[in-house]
Amino acid sequence: MDVPKGFTFAGGHVGIKDVNDDIGIAVADRVCVASAMFTKNLFCGECIPLGKQAVSNHRLQGVIVTSGIANVATGEEGRRNELRLIDKLASLTNISPEDILPSSTGMIGPQLPVDTILQGMPAIANQLSPEHFMQFAKGIITTDTAIKTESRGVGEATILATAKGAGMIEPNMATMLVYIFTDAIVPDDRIDGVLRQSVDMSFNSMSVDTDTSTSDTVALLSSGIFPVDLDEFQSALNDVCVSLCRQIVAGAEGAKHTIEVVVDNCATEEEAKRIGKSIVNSPLVKTAIYGGDPNWGRIIMALGKTPDIRLDKTAIRISIGDSLIFEDEKEVTDNVEAIRRYLQTSKVIVITVDMNSGRESHRVFGCDLTEEYIRINSYYTT
Repeated sequence: MDVPKGFTFAGGHVGIKDVNDDIGIAVADRVCVASAMFTKNLFCGECIPLGKQAVSNHRLQGVIVTSGIANVATGEEGRRNELRLIDKLASLTNISPEDILPSSTGMIGPQLPVDTILQGMPAIANQLSPEHFMQFAKGIITTDTAIKTESRGVGEATILATAKGAGMIEPNMATMLVYIFTDAIVPDDRIDGVLRQSVDMSFNSMSVDTDTSTSDTVALLSSGIFPVDLDEFQSALNDVCVSLCRQIVAGAEGAKHTIEVVVDNCATEEEAKRIGKSIVNSPLVKTAIYGGDPNWGRIIMALGKTPDIRLDKTAIRISIGDSLIFEDEKEVTDNVEAIRRYLQTSKVIVITVDMNSGRESHRVFGCDLTEEYIRINSYYTT
């Protein structure tokens, strides 16, 4: 795995969880050009306003992520705890606390065991190395069943990213943390737009369970070493984010199938996105996919309940996989069994809705709904 120049990483166990790794640290050799996007949940974690403040000048040099406790609904004590972690990392690495992005993810309500974390941080910081990216990636996960990473080269530059997220994912990012590191030169006045484009077509087009997290963060840090064509960089970043998005929905809590809904020929892209979200969020669509049931009427239902869309019932065509199932206001009965086989044998289910109301399109990402999701979230704290 190629690591972008100018970054070091570490991760390990500091006592938030009983056994598993629960902290990740990333530190750059120098202050980076940076951008970040955060949850829209109004009851956000204590790290979120601190992170917004840190990146407001498009500068970051460090990232600290604690995993296991979200530090949400913890009041002034929770804020002080987050600041103590920032100050500790600053003192261990000789960087400014104003240039550190904090994140916390996990259970809502408890206070961070901050004294225990502070005691363990020096040993973690001593491991900072360009070779320890996977330790960082491992340290940030919670209920994830796999570590999620992706990379791309752009000329001499490298983009390297990791994500965590398995549940509480919708509608604007998720219980999802994403950290993207690059040694490409990305100008201050372009970095926000570059990140937003990639996030809008990936993480903001993803849903597992319609619940908006209190902690989600996507950050992009550029050490600014290699010049690149920004259009090529944008394309590569888009690929990285979409890949991580697909990994998140494939590894979602209890998921057996990934669902991708493509809405084509729509009046606006925003409308296409809302239609896709309505379909991928429908519990009836999700359970039909899980059961391998070609009950396409549930797609019609989810499409029709989307508010404020241009809908001509005579023009709509719906396909599941490569098989058309609805056209000219009626079922294509000859394809039902082919669709049943597709649902029962494929892990990635693609639903295509052709609105024939315009020229815009959008793809959204989701997963099915299983008994395992219910089991995981019924006993989360026990």
